[in-house]
Amino acid sequence: MNTKVSNFFEKCKSFANRKGVTLSPKAYFIDAMSSMALGLFASLLMGTIFGTLAKYTAWAPLGDMSSFASNATGAVLGIAIAYALKAPPLVLFSAGAVGLCANNLGTLIGDGAKPWTAGPLGVFICAIVAVEIGKLVSKETKVDILVTPVVTIGVGVLLAEGICGPSAYLLYYLGEFIKISTETLPFFMGIIISVVVGIILTLPISSAAICAMIGITGIAGGAAVAGCCAQMVGFAVISFRENKWEGLVAQGLGTSMLQMGNIEKNPKIWMAPTLAAAVTGPISTCLFKLTCSGVSAGMGTCGLVGPLAVLSEMNFSAVSIFGVLLVCIVLPAVLSLAFDFVFRKIGWVKDGDMKLSL
Repeated sequence: MNTKVSNFFEKCKSFANRKGVTLSPKAYFIDAMSSMALGLFASLLMGTIFGTLAKYTAWAPLGDMSSFASNATGAVLGIAIAYALKAPPLVLFSAGAVGLCANNLGTLIGDGAKPWTAGPLGVFICAIVAVEIGKLVSKETKVDILVTPVVTIGVGVLLAEGICGPSAYLLYYLGEFIKISTETLPFFMGIIISVVVGIILTLPISSAAICAMIGITGIAGGAAVAGCCAQMVGFAVISFRENKWEGLVAQGLGTSMLQMGNIEKNPKIWMAPTLAAAVTGPISTCLFKLTCSGVSAGMGTCGLVGPLAVLSEMNFSAVSIFGVLLVCIVLPAVLSLAFDFVFRKIGWVKDGDMKLSL
């Protein structure tokens, strides 16, 4: 009997592998989440940028761009996840409907019965499950053009109906906890949020997607921006001797994730930007009270999205302009260089440790 069960599971595993279903944590938490970040950038984030431009230019087409880009978020995220999981065409396109559904389903929360959706978290869960099951049935029947979309959309929507309500509660209260904790203990939470989100940004995980999932807001979002900028600007300046201007631009306006290979070889190179984040986070929360929301909080200086989002949210006030320049650009550079100088002096970091193949 055990042999029959073992053979059955082996056949199931072989079939799943043949269909591209590997149940790999890397595929879900690195590849899919990174693809989600690009999807968020191409939809929700661009919608925010267009909306900001529309606000200050009063040009109607920009308002339309903002509305359509933002409304497409769920569908784009679903397709982005399916793309990362290498879904066949019918599954890929069907994932758009799943994402649209999961992004918008939720529940009513609070005394005022405020609607709250599961957002990107709902899409992340539902799209992955729907896509993997859709892959299993893809091209297994002669009526694939009907079966695959029905299964993919059906599984995704039914799952969304079941989990998006509880997920919305979870995200709402998690966001409230972070917001209230940061307002109550701005110094300590400023350090924690800045360091943690900054580290996530450099890891092969999407800090933008995570910030969007938990709906980070207020000064907690400002601390997240500070941490991300510390990592990107920090690595850009302390590795300048190895990577010159090309490396400065690639890391400062692109991503500090480029250093992950070097961090694996010598984790000590990560200390300077991380310590810089521990300093800039509480300066952001306690002194300038910089604010930011959602996906922008996890973008850092990538395309200058984080700083621009802070400026937009704070209406380009004098405090926000000075705060952004200091917290997002000047201090990360100066502090990272200072810490790196010490670590090089004591031999923890050596020339060539941060060399990139650009």
